[in-house]
Amino acid sequence: MDYHHYREALATSLAQSELPFSPAEYQARLEKVRHAMAKRELDALLLTAPADINYLTGYHTFEVSVHACLVCTQEKLVLQVASIETGAAVVTARVDEIIGYRWENLNEIIDPLADLLTPCPRIGIDGWSSGLRVGVMNALAQAVGQERFFEAGDLLDAIKIVKSSAELEMLKESARITAAGLETAMAAIHPGMTDNDIAAIGAKALLENGSEFMSLQPIVTSGHRIGVIHVNHKRRVIQPNEPVFLEFGAAYQRYTAPMMRTAVTGTPNAALTATQDLCRSMFETLCEAMRPGHSFDAAALAADALLAPRRDELFFSGVFGYAVGAQFPPSWVEGTGYIAKGQARSFETNMVFHLPLCLRVPGQWGVGLSDTVVVTEQGAKPLTNNDWQLYHASNTSMHP
Repeated sequence: MDYHHYREALATSLAQSELPFSPAEYQARLEKVRHAMAKRELDALLLTAPADINYLTGYHTFEVSVHACLVCTQEKLVLQVASIETGAAVVTARVDEIIGYRWENLNEIIDPLADLLTPCPRIGIDGWSSGLRVGVMNALAQAVGQERFFEAGDLLDAIKIVKSSAELEMLKESARITAAGLETAMAAIHPGMTDNDIAAIGAKALLENGSEFMSLQPIVTSGHRIGVIHVNHKRRVIQPNEPVFLEFGAAYQRYTAPMMRTAVTGTPNAALTATQDLCRSMFETLCEAMRPGHSFDAAALAADALLAPRRDELFFSGVFGYAVGAQFPPSWVEGTGYIAKGQARSFETNMVFHLPLCLRVPGQWGVGLSDTVVVTEQGAKPLTNNDWQLYHASNTSMHP
């Protein structure tokens, strides 16, 4: 059976059987996108990021390393996927047409796309998308003309960043699972265990509580390694009287509500406690500032003012929050908005952000605490349930 017959066989019994949302939800999204396209006089939108395709169609797969794209016009949605992904497309995607190409024959990609795009004088693309491959773009430009393509990455971003009530329910479910994984992992922390041990316990709890494959695996570091941003568990033995940093994000229908917590084996020292208090103050200030009509820049400046007295001592990434929603590996960052100095965009009701307040003393230690929050008229409200305290783990080794 070739992939064409495979697709047809699945379509008779399982077509769209794993759509995460109702057809009405997808239709509402599509109408917003088509309205935005019309305002910009775009005849087609070529989407290549897995999360963008998922947003408009529901399509999802764990194999996001191969080329896939969605052509959106005012008349139809056409999804192009590799032959091995046609089954997932049939089951998960709400589209008008699915076209495949043989996984091993990349030269089958361009001609069908060129046929779809040739009637379209103005085609929007996201030139900053990691899914837009140079080879595909160059070949399409040669086939239909470079002058037809226009940067339009912000078109879908502006729509995706505001979550529907159905999306908020998915994020709340992710938050529940994330919290369960963190509670289980922190309760297991003892000196003598490795950071891998804690990550394994946390991953098991996340999966047992309902997480799908995650956009980022559980992050666990301890001691001086917390002082290095974006390293992960690496068989290090946890010591008495030191911090352990955890950042988890369960995936539920691809939606992720991440959370950071920090545990301490034994009693935290004054520096750790003071840094915990600073993180919490920054969080409260951000939540107060995250109101509809207020700018991302103003919220960042308000939190940054609290950090200023310790700026020379502590490393901070400079991003006080980033939008989250439905995502795929290698990241749960949605990429549609960042709370940082210089970002002029304004908050809107039902935007959702992860506020990753992690402060690090390079080469020594760090404290990370965070919540995923939703913007309301009264300010940001947590979806996750962080208590914004250092967790006091046992200081007794499990190994005599």
